[in-house]
Amino acid sequence: MAHITIQNVRKSYAKTEVVHGVSLEVQSGEFVVILGPSGCGKSTLLRMIAGLESITGGEISIAGKVVNDLEPHERGCAMVFQNYALYPHMTVADNIGYGLKVAGLPRAERVAKVAEVAASVGLTEFLDRRPGQLSGGQRQRVAMARAIVREPAVFLFDEPLSNLDAKLRVQMRHEIRRIHNQISATSVFVTHDQAEGMTLADRLVVMNKGVIEQVGTPEEIYHAPASVYVGGFIGSPAMNFLGGMVAPRQTCVALENGSRIEIPQALATAHAGRLVQIGLRPEALSLVSAGMGAFDATFDFVEELGPARLYHFRFEDLMIAVLSADKPPVQVGQPMGLKIAPEAVHLFAADTGKRLEAPQKAVQAVMA
Repeated sequence: MAHITIQNVRKSYAKTEVVHGVSLEVQSGEFVVILGPSGCGKSTLLRMIAGLESITGGEISIAGKVVNDLEPHERGCAMVFQNYALYPHMTVADNIGYGLKVAGLPRAERVAKVAEVAASVGLTEFLDRRPGQLSGGQRQRVAMARAIVREPAVFLFDEPLSNLDAKLRVQMRHEIRRIHNQISATSVFVTHDQAEGMTLADRLVVMNKGVIEQVGTPEEIYHAPASVYVGGFIGSPAMNFLGGMVAPRQTCVALENGSRIEIPQALATAHAGRLVQIGLRPEALSLVSAGMGAFDATFDFVEELGPARLYHFRFEDLMIAVLSADKPPVQVGQPMGLKIAPEAVHLFAADTGKRLEAPQKAVQAVMA
């Protein structure tokens, strides 16, 4: 196992900086997922840890040793790529054991280790086949086995599941997490898929435009997103956002059309008169008769999801999504009231997009 320390790391291509002073600690044995859209710098950061990209500024340490100037093979990392990167002319056994062969391990030991690792990922019956004879999921298992057999201190995964179909992605997520738990290596996994991040991670690192927006457990980030960006990126279906102002001397946010959405007293006191964006999770909203909720919206269409329905409403020039397991019948064009508990409302500053909290002393005063 190895602790990874990233300190003020930057990466530029010519005059364009793509990673802007990122700092992060990954504990030994931890599974960290770096999550973000294409172009946010997450794969570049991973490749800098691996030594496949040079560092423009800052420092990366693995197991207490600065690795900025070390070659990839000197860092104790094993990387699993999106495209598998297998040798097509070699058998599965030869692909898995190639690194051991290069390292000079005797053939008998190499064969034994390959057989052991192949068994752990369900590849025993495929050892004599070549990559072209395997399914996508099987090829990904070979890539993982090739990494595991080296017994690395650090596993690095660069969107390894994006080429697989939805069902196989779920299966491979379970497999990757099982293997991580089994070998207790430090793992850093890059993806744009929030479902992968939420299900795999001990901690999530949400990136945006070359910076880290938030680091925390999946539960922390889902229930307390640090910004409008994080709130909109994490969660499926996505969070709804409405603009308004915290009404002075009241416990609500006043919307432009005169509707009022109740918020906790401590938040209202701390941010009275402030322009805000409020975030409303679709599953936190409920449908009631028109005039009986926080605000009314006009029903547009519905998505059937099996155990629940996702209703889409028009409110002013916005679309509002409501996830309901009750599945009430609603007609197109029908006005409905949308209701939400004050404690389920997320509050963000209109100018910065950052999450707004009540100062602890204000919370204590309200509780008193």
